[in-house]
Amino acid sequence: MTKAKLNEKMIASQAGYITVHNYDETTREHLSSCVEYLAVGVGLPASSCIDSPAEKLDGMVLCRKSDDSAWEYLPDYRGQTVYSIETGEPQEIIHLGGYPVGTTTSVPASRFDVWNGSEWITDSAALKTAAVKEAEQTKASLRSYANAFINEQQWPSRLALGRLSEDEKTAFNGWLDYLDVLEMVDISKAPEINWPMRP
Repeated sequence: MTKAKLNEKMIASQAGYITVHNYDETTREHLSSCVEYLAVGVGLPASSCIDSPAEKLDGMVLCRKSDDSAWEYLPDYRGQTVYSIETGEPQEIIHLGGYPVGTTTSVPASRFDVWNGSEWITDSAALKTAAVKEAEQTKASLRSYANAFINEQQWPSRLALGRLSEDEKTAFNGWLDYLDVLEMVDISKAPEINWPMRP
């Protein structure tokens, strides 16, 4: 088998066979090696070179440098999830190379965690504010439900007309007591709140 000879421009000056090493056009990741026949005046196939890649290393991928001068090892974290140190939002790594700038592999414990430069810590003020806001919404929702239920039974108007039975009066009073207790709930104690039970 005649071996091809290449000139300084990597064009065959003598026809023959040569081993080429192919890499991905986008990621420049080594794909395969094969033997190619080159006629005189023909260059190497696109995205290939003749210098042999080194041995594979765990967790690393062999890639061609962007200037096509040599092979280099790049970390392969593709498929891993990292978290923005600004927002805590997760993102999946899809490119070769190091971890994206401004990310960490450490998982925030809650949406109220902030990055302190080395770890996530919970922003207790933000957590408290959110808990109070949620308690305020819960209180309003419970109050709205109770008032809607009372009005659905038409207890206020029927009471004014003297048309409530003793059982209905008892039930009506139970709901009014519930609204009174609900009104006294101190939402500033959130999230440690014991909500009253409905009648």
